[in-house]
Amino acid sequence: MYSHHFGLSQDPFSIAPDPRYLFMSERHREALAHLLYGVAGTDSSAGGTGGGFVLLTGDIGTGKTTICRCFMEQIPAGCHVAYIFNPRLTVTELLQSVCEEFHITVATVASGPPTLKNYIDALNAFLLQSHAAGHSSVLIIDEAQNLSADVLEQLRLLTNLETNERKLLQIVLIGQPELRAMLARPELEQLAQRVIARFHLDALSEAESAQYIRHRLDVAGHTGPLPFDRQALRRIHRRARGVPRRINLLCGRALLGAWANGLHRVDRKMVNKAAAEVFGLEAGPVPGAKPRAAAYALGGLALLAGAALAGFWVLAPSQKTAPSSPAAASALPAASAPRAGAASPVRKGAPAPNPAEEIETLLPQLPGDINVAWRELAPAWKLPAAGGDPCQAASAQQLQCYRTETLTVPLLRQLGRPGILTLHVPNGPPVYAVLVGLGEQTATLQVASGLHAVRLVPLVRLWRGGFATYWRPPPGYVAGLQGGSTGPVIERLASQLTLLDGAPAATAPAVLDATLKARVRAFQRAHGLNPDGQPGPMTFMQIDSATNVDEPRLQTSPQPAREAR
Repeated sequence: MYSHHFGLSQDPFSIAPDPRYLFMSERHREALAHLLYGVAGTDSSAGGTGGGFVLLTGDIGTGKTTICRCFMEQIPAGCHVAYIFNPRLTVTELLQSVCEEFHITVATVASGPPTLKNYIDALNAFLLQSHAAGHSSVLIIDEAQNLSADVLEQLRLLTNLETNERKLLQIVLIGQPELRAMLARPELEQLAQRVIARFHLDALSEAESAQYIRHRLDVAGHTGPLPFDRQALRRIHRRARGVPRRINLLCGRALLGAWANGLHRVDRKMVNKAAAEVFGLEAGPVPGAKPRAAAYALGGLALLAGAALAGFWVLAPSQKTAPSSPAAASALPAASAPRAGAASPVRKGAPAPNPAEEIETLLPQLPGDINVAWRELAPAWKLPAAGGDPCQAASAQQLQCYRTETLTVPLLRQLGRPGILTLHVPNGPPVYAVLVGLGEQTATLQVASGLHAVRLVPLVRLWRGGFATYWRPPPGYVAGLQGGSTGPVIERLASQLTLLDGAPAATAPAVLDATLKARVRAFQRAHGLNPDGQPGPMTFMQIDSATNVDEPRLQTSPQPAREAR
């Protein structure tokens, strides 16, 4: 109804899982990367072994199904997909549905309907035929928290379908948080050990909620300023708790209310009214309403109780002495205990909490010479912060300096190691910030005055992807490894990829041949790298991070400012 009123070509806040409207927050990108990595593991051309479970969980309405639809659109050619959206099935019904999704014809049985063995034999034959043709197969089960224990056990047994070289079926489970609790049960330990990748999708932050609303409006053809003012956006985030589906319901109802009243902008009051209509009692009292008689009555009772208590102490001063026994102490009112919600007194000398700062306040302290930043980064790698060329000093410790101009925040998170950000200051030369921590909404920078947590979004506005860090090349590494290369560096590469694939260790010497390059490409695609099959510094660093090699790591929570020593 309101689309024409706000200049929209379609409804931007439909709750249908339309992949066009998928808002790729950092967490959504990571979730999609986990799913794509699971599919890459089944790619026979990439040397994948498959056979495990990929687990994606999240609260109701956080966008799991939409990510799944987007994921299915990006599944490579040559990959057969079976999608089960209603898993409240028996074991037989599940196998029947899987065969139907894969378009498998199950031989009829003269004595009655097909048995479990008939379905499994037909499925195994299909998977072997697909493998022989160079194809892979993925089973996706949505709402997987509804699976029964016996069905989960049957799914585990399906991952046993294999050849001598690789597993034949990858299974993706998508469900609500209860799914994680289910897999933690002792009787499902065998299945839990086969989960090769898992990711939990959280709700959006306040900044992401605003970006999400703008994104959906842009996709629907909106131009110009948002039809929500700043206070309305904040209230939408609070009322919807950052859950995309709840945001859709609330925004759609608020725009409908604005259209009904002939308004072109939604304010906080209209959001409150829409929340009461959409969420009912769950929305709570609307701010500004005046049913306060009960509150006044309770306040009066509290004053009377306080006065009576004060009178008691005045009339009975002898009772104010300290009690002589623990029982007497427990009977006294806790007059000295802080009230719930009251501010506790700050102890003398205790550090005050440090809220995240704006990056602009730190810019004057950041060096304009990257060599200074290299020396500030050196202690994290146990390098001497001496003068001279820091990269030359690092080479003496079997480390190299690495620089790139194409990094993104999700890649920073995946890489997970401290480094140097190149920040472009308006009307000035670039400056360099040593990044030592990366949280959800903040980054921790190391400057001359100590550690400082800064808000992430303003920081990224000054960052165009320039990143530098130390890295430890594998033994025997040379730039531009050629096809057919062998030696320690290729052995390490193959063994780390095998560890990530969950495959048995190879017995033959590793060679950088077409098969190994295909495995490298699969890893690169899953981690947002250029899938060129060429193992370079970024690929090796990402593999080290994925296999938990002992290297310096980014802190994952903001650190308070501290004085430099």
